[in-house]
Order: sequence, then C-alpha cells, then structure tokens
Amino acid sequence: MKPIKVGLLGIGTVGAGTFTVLKRNAEEISRRAGRRIEITMVADLDVARALALTDGECEVVNDASLIINHPEIDIVIELIGGAGIARTLVLQAIANGKHVVTANKALLALHGNEIFKAAQEKGVIVAFEAAVAGGIPIIKVLRESLTANRIEWVAGIINGTTNFILSEMRDKGIDFTTALSGAMQLGYAEADPTVDIEGIDAGHKATLMASIAFGIPVQFGKAHVEGITKLQSVDIGYAEQLGYRIKLLAIAKRTPLGIELRVHPTLIPTRRLIANVEGAMNAVLVQADAVGATMYYGKGAGAEPTASAVIADLIDISRLFTAQPDHRVPHLAFQPDAMTDTPILPMAEITTSYYLRMHVADQLGVLATVTRILADSDISIDAMLQKEPAGGASETDIIILTHLTQEKCVDAAIARIEALATVIGKVTRIRLEELE
Repeated sequence: MKPIKVGLLGIGTVGAGTFTVLKRNAEEISRRAGRRIEITMVADLDVARALALTDGECEVVNDASLIINHPEIDIVIELIGGAGIARTLVLQAIANGKHVVTANKALLALHGNEIFKAAQEKGVIVAFEAAVAGGIPIIKVLRESLTANRIEWVAGIINGTTNFILSEMRDKGIDFTTALSGAMQLGYAEADPTVDIEGIDAGHKATLMASIAFGIPVQFGKAHVEGITKLQSVDIGYAEQLGYRIKLLAIAKRTPLGIELRVHPTLIPTRRLIANVEGAMNAVLVQADAVGATMYYGKGAGAEPTASAVIADLIDISRLFTAQPDHRVPHLAFQPDAMTDTPILPMAEITTSYYLRMHVADQLGVLATVTRILADSDISIDAMLQKEPAGGASETDIIILTHLTQEKCVDAAIARIEALATVIGKVTRIRLEELE
C-alpha cells in the first residue's frame, strides 16, 4: 500500500518533534497505521534551519501554498499558530480535499465552527488532539472513549506556564512577578507570556472541551477568562492553611440553566488528586454519569509530548482514508445536525463557593457587620479565619469561605462590604470548587 504523504507547515519546536518522532518510530507507526506515513514537504520561512532539522530527507520550501496546492500531499499538518494566515491555509487545504492535523487551539476556538463545517462539506477530517493538553489524549477521551456517558463537567489544569508559576509561588513564598521571571529564565514562559498568564490559552482549550463534552458550537467569545496576574502570595498561604490549593482551573459544567464556561484561579481541596498537579504538568478531571470521575495527567506541552498527539492524529486519519465521511467520528463528537444551542451562562448566573479576604480595622463589631451583609445576600459561611493583628497593629485580615451561592449575590455583598469605613481597600475574591 502506498505511503501517506504529509506536508508540514512550520517546523518550530512541535514541528521538529513531530519530524523526529515520526522518523524514529517509523516502523512501529507503520504497523499501527497499516502503511507508512512520510513527511515529504516542509514549509518554513527559515529554510536554512528547516533544511538542517530535516537533514535533506524531504523537500523544504518557504511558501506554504506550495504544500497546500500540491496534488500528492494527502494530509497537511498546521503548526504555524495564530488565527491569521493559519486560518487561510487550513481552509484552502480543506477546499483542496486534504485532511488537516493542527495543534492550533486559538484557530479552532475562534474559527472552529467555520472550519469544521467546511471539512464536513468537503468530506475531510480536521484532527486536533494536540490542541488541548499536549500529549494527554483528552480530545479522544471526550469524543470517543466516554461516548456512552452524559458528561456533567470537565475541570482542567491545562496551561503549564501558569501551573509552574503557582507552584513556585507556593513552594518558595515568592510573589507573582518573581515567579514569572523565574519561569521565563527556565523557558517555561514565553518572552511575551500574556496569552498564558491572562488565561487566554486555557480559555481556548476549555472552549473546545466544552463543545465536545456537551455538543454545543465553539463559543470562545462567551467564555469567562481570568488569569493569575492579580494573585497574591498571601492568599496562596491562607488557602493552604484552610486545606486548599490555588490553581488556574478551566471549567466546563452542565447545569439546568445552561453551560458554565470559565477559566480563573480556583481554590481546590488539597485532598483532590488534581490539586497536587505541580510544575508544568497538566491534568483534566471529567465527571460523567456512567463511569463517574476519571482523571488524565501528563505533559501538556513540549516537542515530543505534543508530537505524540500530532502523530496519533495522523495514524487515525490514515486508518480512516477509505471510510465514508458519514461513518467517521464527528469533529465535535456529536452529529453536526444534533448540536444544540444550550446557552453559555454569564458569570453573574454561575453558582460556586468563594474565598473572600478583606483587610479591616481591628475594631469591635467589624466581623458582625460583614457576616450580616453576607446573610442579607443569602450567602452562608462555611469556614472563617481571622488573623491576630501583628505587633500591636490596628489592622488585620478576615478570610471567609462560603457555601454554594450565585456570583451576583457575592458581587452585591462585596460592593456593600467595600463601602464600609472599617474595610481597607478591595475585597479579594477567589472562586472555590470542591470537585466532588
């Protein structure tokens, strides 16, 4: 059987890893796929570097359209990134009848509906396992392995940069800026880390997981995305004292009112396995009705872990080459005509628990006033920590954990608390998930 011919767009870190693993494990991959899979063309603006990485084993060009339009290329791997030229190239590849493998979560979170529709109409596959959680096969799990289940919620640590920073802040007692600087020096953070530290990367990934878990269109614009830049080490310390760990958590949850789709710092009980995922590692916890809770852990980034997912998609496509399009697994798990328009809830309507920290004057009656305001907003207190003033100081911290309540109730209570003359500055609010 003739080999599958693949064109690679972009031979950066993941592209080089894909080329290396595909070459190293060629025999094993061929045995699994039923035929050889060969990268025969590479497009990269840095031709000299690409030639060095491929060692003359394939044709190297600086024009991606030469691959997109080449009649002998069966599959295009898009590893350029971003949602600009990558969108144009992917849509043109689909129009030319080529299957596509991509690790581009931003592209799919922003333009996935358009891309998947075009692929369906053309009868080709767009595979994107590498777009979420690197080498962890969470897309296949949600789309295929758990297909018998009604998925209730998905919660994941799916950005290694932020998880590394939070681990450093806790372990070393350092502030965010210092931890970020260390992450950049070690190569865990980009020169411009905005997409990671502001939660955007995790938001893209959460959007894709929500669509596959619940059969809804890709809707990144409706996701609540909040990063870790405002987190203070004092709150990480207080959380530990209360038995919790703070993680940047991506959450997609089914509720009677709609879908919660949110990314934000979150307190998680330290007894949960996912709370103990440290450094640059990723983990995704899925709650489903039949199987219960399952967790998937591993490297969420890196050359070869991500290449593992890219090549798994290549193998899947090679196995399905002769399958009728209607017999393939749908891109977003559900049949295209069975997708629903279940609403994404605004944050004011979500229900969770909260960590509230307020810096107050050390005066009689302050705590009573705060608890009365919370009660007026139907907010029940689960736990409380009041610090003794240090060295005769006249100010102190009050930390309160709430039971489940709607965000709009917490918003209203915080506004009233911050208006008190005895409350100094803003109230720190961090959401809390028990993940039971």
